[in-house]
Amino acid sequence: MHNIVFWNEAAESCFGINSEEAVGKSCANVVQGYDECGKFCSSDCCVFDAAEKRRNIRNFDLQVHARDLKQWFNVSVLIVNDDESTYPSTLHIFRQIDTRKRLEVLVRDFVARETGLSGEQARKISAVSRNPTRETSLTDREAEILRHLAGGKTSKEISEKLSISRSTVNNHVQHILKKLGAHTRLEAIRRAENSGLI
Repeated sequence: MHNIVFWNEAAESCFGINSEEAVGKSCANVVQGYDECGKFCSSDCCVFDAAEKRRNIRNFDLQVHARDLKQWFNVSVLIVNDDESTYPSTLHIFRQIDTRKRLEVLVRDFVARETGLSGEQARKISAVSRNPTRETSLTDREAEILRHLAGGKTSKEISEKLSISRSTVNNHVQHILKKLGAHTRLEAIRRAENSGLI
C-alpha cells in the first residue's frame, strides 16, 4: 500500500539507490527514516494515515540511512487526489538539512542541559516542531488516557478516574502504542511529549 511508484535522479543521488531498486518497494524499507524520538518509518505510517484522511501534512525532519550515512532531511508531503483511487498518492519532497539539523539538536540539548531548567521547561524547549509524530491522529479518549499515563497513572487508576473498565483502558493503550510506533508506555509518552502531542 505504501510502495514507491516514482524515483527521480535527485532521489538516486541523495539515497544512493537507483529507481530499479526503489520502485515497487515499501517506502518504509527504502527510506528507513528516524525522527528525533526513534524509529518512524513503518507500515503504520502516521503520515499516510493523515493523507488517507485528506488532512494537510506539515513538513517534518527525518534522519535517513542514505549512501551508508545517516543524514537529516526536511520532508514535505503533498497529497495527490485521484477520484478513481481509494487511497490518495503522496509526493514526498526531501531537502537535505544535515548540518543545520545537527547544529540545532546540539544547541537545543546544550541549552537544556546547561541552564538548569526544570523537567517541564526542558520538555517544552525540546519539543520538536518538525516531527512526523505530530501527525498522529489520536482520538480524544486516547489523548486523555495518554495524558493520564504521562501523569504516572496506572491502568487501574485511569479506569477508576474515567469510569471505564481496565481492559478498555488497556485496549486504548494498545492503540496508542501502535499509532505512535512505540513498544512501551514510556516510549509512547516520550514520543508524544517530544512531538507536542501532550
